[in-house]
Amino acid sequence: IPAEEGTDYRMTPCLSPLAQFRRDFHVLSGVDNAAASGQGNGHTNSMSGLMTGTLFTGRGPSGPSVDQVIAAKIGGESRFRSLQIGVAQESFGESMQRNMSWAGYERALPPEMIPHRLFDRLFGQREEGWVNRKRSILDAVQSDASSLKKKLPTDDQNRLEEHMSGIRDLERSIAALPEEYRRVDPPDFDGDMKDWPRIAKLQSDLLVQALATRQTRVASYMLTKCQSISRFPWLGYTSARHHDYTHAEGRVSGADGAEGQRVLRDICKWHVEEFAYLVAKLKSIPEGDGSVFDRTALIFVHEHAEANPHKNSGLAMLVAGGVGKMAKGRHTRVTGTAGDIYLTVADEIVGAGIGKFPTASKKISSLLA
Repeated sequence: IPAEEGTDYRMTPCLSPLAQFRRDFHVLSGVDNAAASGQGNGHTNSMSGLMTGTLFTGRGPSGPSVDQVIAAKIGGESRFRSLQIGVAQESFGESMQRNMSWAGYERALPPEMIPHRLFDRLFGQREEGWVNRKRSILDAVQSDASSLKKKLPTDDQNRLEEHMSGIRDLERSIAALPEEYRRVDPPDFDGDMKDWPRIAKLQSDLLVQALATRQTRVASYMLTKCQSISRFPWLGYTSARHHDYTHAEGRVSGADGAEGQRVLRDICKWHVEEFAYLVAKLKSIPEGDGSVFDRTALIFVHEHAEANPHKNSGLAMLVAGGVGKMAKGRHTRVTGTAGDIYLTVADEIVGAGIGKFPTASKKISSLLA
């Protein structure tokens, strides 16, 4: 969290991947996860409070998550009312720790973690012989696309070409994944993951395509599982797990002290790098006189302000995008709840008209331009 408020705050190491997009997002700190009290292991109750504004029942939340509340208002005319996307395949922990989206009381909406499956949901199931012949899903629409292109002005012809090329590039990238990436396997006891960064970028690419093609207007994206026990070999850290670092477990070499804090900063920075990748992708797709990013609102959240004590007050959140009257390019310390943030974004920025949300009692005026 930056030490300074306003537009001239100094970028922290964790936020540095977003430096080039400084004017495109708003840092909010001091946010209260007001519904995180009650039963739970410190993670389950925090996730329930953060995503739904309701108490943890022991099995799940007491109501729907914010994405589903918004989807109920604006998702009805889309092919998918909402999409749930994930990356980490850890099976450790409870359902509340593996799911961000909830349809209602204790009803989880699990994220799709396999790029092959998400691609097929968006662009159609490919029969096995087709795959074996290494043909493209685009072959089925090539004739129609060629006919359409002749009727379009030059700018729109270029956009159609870019769209088709983007889908083909995604198809090639997914086809190049090892065979084991086509399934979710029960992980080994140590919980280590597959090539997380590679999968994360593919999932981000697919999410951007889903938004750009208007297949959905609402999505949740769970990059990491709550209470992660994974290591981060792509960052060079293999001796301890994420959860060990967050709790400074001295029994694990390198997890406590200054070294452990440095590792945590690197892990945090990597999460923000993936968010920055998503922002860049949204900005790369033209729409109207701007980009898909200019018509999108993004919220980046974590269930704790401090992981070691499971602190639920003083959370930091990032709100990014170009839609509506969003104030950007600044850091603001707010007095309010996660529900207040959601209500402000949903009603004043997105225009979803949800009207209310658990734990919300006001709109956050500093978030509005």
